[in-house]
Parts: sequence; structure tokens; C-alpha cells
Amino acid sequence: MTKSVLFVCMGNICRSPAAEAVMKRFAEEFGADVDVDSAGTHGYHVGEKADVRMRAAAEARGYELTSLARQVTKDDLEPGKFDLVLAMDNENYHGLVQLAGKPRDHIRVFSDYLDDTWPNDVPDPYYGEDDGFVEVLDMLEEGCPAILQTLTGEELFDEGF
Repeated sequence: MTKSVLFVCMGNICRSPAAEAVMKRFAEEFGADVDVDSAGTHGYHVGEKADVRMRAAAEARGYELTSLARQVTKDDLEPGKFDLVLAMDNENYHGLVQLAGKPRDHIRVFSDYLDDTWPNDVPDPYYGEDDGFVEVLDMLEEGCPAILQTLTGEELFDEGF
């Protein structure tokens, strides 16, 4: 049975399209049947490619960011549309809950899948330096395996992954 996840940040040009690409790679490598999408809580960049700096940082790790920015809709948040909707930070999480009209169990924060050594929010690198894009990718590569295991309900990775 196909599972699905939607990653959400503010403009859908940095964190969430990178999360989409990272998760697609993990799902493909481990043969998991998972549909992956991304969106933004704001419509600032609808129809645009991912930020050129995020594309460059991702490409340096072998990821290709091909999606175009879109704004999340209330329909995206309905139970059954996506198995998981993951906000990149608490601000966007609260925006999703507000759009949904109430908290829903499948709407969560990405950092729920990271240990306590990581920040509570995946930081928005848009106004920062290049190292911010690298940090985002580090966090995504750390959290996506746990998300994938949650979606599939299977142990896909060896200890220590």
C-alpha cells in the first residue's frame, strides 16, 4: 500500500523541496512505496524552482530539486490525503493547524523525527549564508530515515544508520 508525505516550509523553495528530494532518494534506495510532495504555507514563490543556493547545495550531495513551488491547501491537510504532513518549523506547523481548523494527528513537525542534539526547527536558510543550506541538508538526511520507517512500519536500516 502506497504511503504519502507532504513537507511544508514557508515559501516552498528551500527546506521543503530539499526534504522532498532527500525522501524520494531514501524511498527509492530502500524500495519503499512512498509518494512525496512539498508545499509552502505562503504563496510568495508559486511556480518557481527551488532557490539556486539550495539547488547547488543539494546537487553537491547528488540530489536534484525538480519540483516547482506551490502553496499548501486545506485539502492537503484532510485526513487520508497524506499519511504525514511535516512542517519544517513550529511557525509553519501552527499555520497548518490554523488552515486545517484544528490539530490533526498526521500534521507534525519535522524535528519530531530527530534526536535532541538537533534544533527544534529546521532553520530557514533563505536570508543566511551557504552553510545554512548545508545544515538543512544534514538535518533532512538525519530525519528522513526515521520518517520513512514510520511510514512503512518496517525496519529498513541497520543499527547505527
